[in-house]
Amino acid sequence: MIRGVFREAPVEAGIGRLSNGNPVPDGLAFALAAALGWTATGAHAQIPTFNVGAVNNTGGLVVFVAVDKGFFAKHGLDAKVVVRNTGPELSKALDAGEIDVGAANVSNIPVALERGLNVRAIVGYVGSSFAKSTDDNMVGILAHPDSGINAIADLKGRKVGTTFGSINDMYLVEMLRKNGVPESAVNRINSTPAAMVPLFDTGKVDAMAVWEPYLTRMLDKVKGARLISRGGDHVCFCAAMHGKPERIYKDRGVTQRYVNAMAEAARFVRDPKNLDEVGAIGARYIPGMDADLIKRTHKYWIYDMRIGKNSFKAFNEAVQVLIAQKKMKQAFDPARYYDTSFIERAMTEHPEWFADLPGER
Repeated sequence: MIRGVFREAPVEAGIGRLSNGNPVPDGLAFALAAALGWTATGAHAQIPTFNVGAVNNTGGLVVFVAVDKGFFAKHGLDAKVVVRNTGPELSKALDAGEIDVGAANVSNIPVALERGLNVRAIVGYVGSSFAKSTDDNMVGILAHPDSGINAIADLKGRKVGTTFGSINDMYLVEMLRKNGVPESAVNRINSTPAAMVPLFDTGKVDAMAVWEPYLTRMLDKVKGARLISRGGDHVCFCAAMHGKPERIYKDRGVTQRYVNAMAEAARFVRDPKNLDEVGAIGARYIPGMDADLIKRTHKYWIYDMRIGKNSFKAFNEAVQVLIAQKKMKQAFDPARYYDTSFIERAMTEHPEWFADLPGER
């Protein structure tokens, strides 16, 4: 069966239906039957289960599409998707055995690795670190219309909303550093992205560091709000899916199925002709999100499942920032984290899933 989403208590659905309640298409059902070795009498092999952790924002679109469109089922997996608010929350869920794989950004996973978290990253989640080591066009800083803030330097002594341990906070601190503003000179207010809109709207903060689509939603809702910084290749919103070695390597064939499903689903997400459907799926999975906003901000995101040398570089650059911010003590070898063998096999056997992407293959 295909088990669906969501939140703290995921809902389950039968194998004949997708998480949205629609029947599995005949072609997909046939492919699933072939993948799982069903017989005419109904007997079949044990269906491997895979509990997939995702964050409840548009960074998780590939996972949401993979379950909603039946890509996990097509590749012979009984997938349950568990949603959390942040990458660090997913890492805790993974450590507790609640999920088999979870997403984490280079802004936070090096800290957890230094503290002893033993995981291996096997496929991308969001970002374009395969092509280049920086990707932050979906992150920005905006100022409240009543704040008088017009530049990064004006943030000194002001209240700025952010999310501790996430990429928007790394971006904020890095922008402060590059503009000569000490981190201690800014009153950083911790918030989840979903709670940031009312926080900004009511003027309880003077500025906000946030990623899309919340950034555009704030600009829409708070008339006169000013975008003082977007992107600029300062950091990498580059996340990968990882799991504990004992789970990842227990059955490499099952893990390969998972990676293949993610890669094929990502191609669907990137295809412009699917934008309306992707927006609708995202709106069903992300609390308080509407399809139009997802579609309008889709251009800021890149969903590249590949891992390569620039991913290693992005990891090392993030570690240097974390060391400068005194969140880490020393370097951590990214080769101890990334295992590119699964995605490399997918790239070799299914080049059509990656043909639209930039970067040397």
